[in-house]
Amino acid sequence: MEKLFETALFTRVSLLNILESKSYEKLVDIPENFKNSIFWNIAHLLVTQQLLCYKLSGLEIKIDQDLVSKYGKGATAIAEVEPSDIQYVKDNLVSAMAQTKEDFNDGLFENFTPYMTSTGIELKSVEDAISFSTFHDGIHLGIVLSLMKIV
Repeated sequence: MEKLFETALFTRVSLLNILESKSYEKLVDIPENFKNSIFWNIAHLLVTQQLLCYKLSGLEIKIDQDLVSKYGKGATAIAEVEPSDIQYVKDNLVSAMAQTKEDFNDGLFENFTPYMTSTGIELKSVEDAISFSTFHDGIHLGIVLSLMKIV
């Protein structure tokens, strides 16, 4: 699990660097033939990790609940993003994963409700959720890198 958390944190730091290096306009731009923006993808993976690890374990998520409706699965990206949302994601992107690592090492995740992802991967444990979340982060990092070539 240590290597998995190391990979997850590396990906999160890479995405944070992107958030910090792009203008507001570039972060929220939704190019033609795309459904979402650089920012939406990054906020989405923060929300998804929290839902998969904490909610499926019967625990309260550690991020602002309002983000779930804005950036969760099925949410529609908009080009008018509150600057406070961008700052919130910047402030919590890496620390949320670090907190998950700490909570995992402290044995906080005692229960888990199995879940079938939209990609057809069944999650049966929090370890599965952490692994899938890291995979999911990688997918969205790839999308972000593609978007950066366009915006």
